[in-house]
Amino acid sequence: MSNILEPAEAALKQGKWPLLYQCLHQVLIDRTPEQLSDHTAARVVELAIAVLEAGDFQDRWDVAKLLPAFGNRAIAPLVGLLQDDDADLEARWFVARILSSYSQPGVVITLAKLLQTAVNEELRSIAAEALAHMGSPAIAALTDLLVQDDTRLFAVRSLVQIRRAETIDPLLRVVDDPQPTIRAIAIEALGSFHDHRVPPVLMCALSDPSAAVRQQAVVGLGVRTDLVDAMPLVPLLADRLLDLDLEVCQRAAVALGRMRTDAAAIALYQTLKASQTPLPLQLRLVQALGWMETAIALDSLHQALLCLEASTAFRPVHQEIITVIGRWTDPALQVQATQVLLSVLSRQSAITVDPAVRQAIAVSLGALGQLTAIESLMQLLADEDLSVRLHAIAALKALDASTAHQQLEALIKRTDVPEALKQGAAIALQEW
Repeated sequence: MSNILEPAEAALKQGKWPLLYQCLHQVLIDRTPEQLSDHTAARVVELAIAVLEAGDFQDRWDVAKLLPAFGNRAIAPLVGLLQDDDADLEARWFVARILSSYSQPGVVITLAKLLQTAVNEELRSIAAEALAHMGSPAIAALTDLLVQDDTRLFAVRSLVQIRRAETIDPLLRVVDDPQPTIRAIAIEALGSFHDHRVPPVLMCALSDPSAAVRQQAVVGLGVRTDLVDAMPLVPLLADRLLDLDLEVCQRAAVALGRMRTDAAAIALYQTLKASQTPLPLQLRLVQALGWMETAIALDSLHQALLCLEASTAFRPVHQEIITVIGRWTDPALQVQATQVLLSVLSRQSAITVDPAVRQAIAVSLGALGQLTAIESLMQLLADEDLSVRLHAIAALKALDASTAHQQLEALIKRTDVPEALKQGAAIALQEW
């Protein structure tokens, strides 16, 4: 029966991949794979693999439809090509797609190993996609590997890539695993599912001895804003603001910012004004209050400006608060936000001694878009710092270029205006 492959062998020698596919296709039209001898069937698979290795996309697409008909006989050569680091990436992608139609545990393990060992990110993505396509058979095979200590980590890392609801049960089995790495991976994956069994597990994980586990629990609960009224998420997350691990504290700040409740804002403010709070966390707390965009969050930022010491150590916090206030998008609160900044500027407190703070106020006033800021911005045109003056000009243009221009022209004609301010206004008009 070997003569039936003569046209295919000739096409292979000539490198005519479309023709080789047509020859193989004709063989399978005339006979089923079961009617071929073992030797002939093996050779057909080898020829199909050759098309996968060297053909173009269409050739590979076509021949990929033939190989599953050979069942288990095609697995070994396909796995060999998949594991060949020198093979073309597109060819390996097709192989992974073909293998995803198999349910054998050996195929699952091969794809899972590729997922964890491949250097190429796209190849790892291909393996993950293939495992997800296999669905329940892949999950079952990987779940069996959870029983053994030496394969549990490997199995968990593979399961979390599938991201299907069927993985919840096996992941729940390892949330108390002795290895913190396994617990952290499982908690991170479980946090992406909206399943009633998950939130209690995440809340329990908030007190895990491992910081990595606590961090993933905070992240998982932080996206469950739908549960803020049904579960004590805010007090539990507020406790993590005092965590011994700074990254956990920062993640807790982000999570509370997403809650957007008054209680969450109060918790963020209380930590922000505490003297022992480190600078990186203070900055994240300010950002979290800004994401809330609520009245109490705005008031908290205002109070923080008033109570934090005007020392150089807190300057980054002052600037961040002013910058965050300038990002308020709620029109109803933009008026209040503008008044907060104007009050800081008018008091001439120790905070505004820093030119960077005055510059930040100018930028934020321009972003808030309230015309009530024009007069104060014009006063900044007499500032001793050039950068402050330039940012004041930009802010005036952003607010209302026409109105600001008219007021500047009127200002330089007045006799009761300091000379420095007149000069600043004149320069501003030149820059218009």
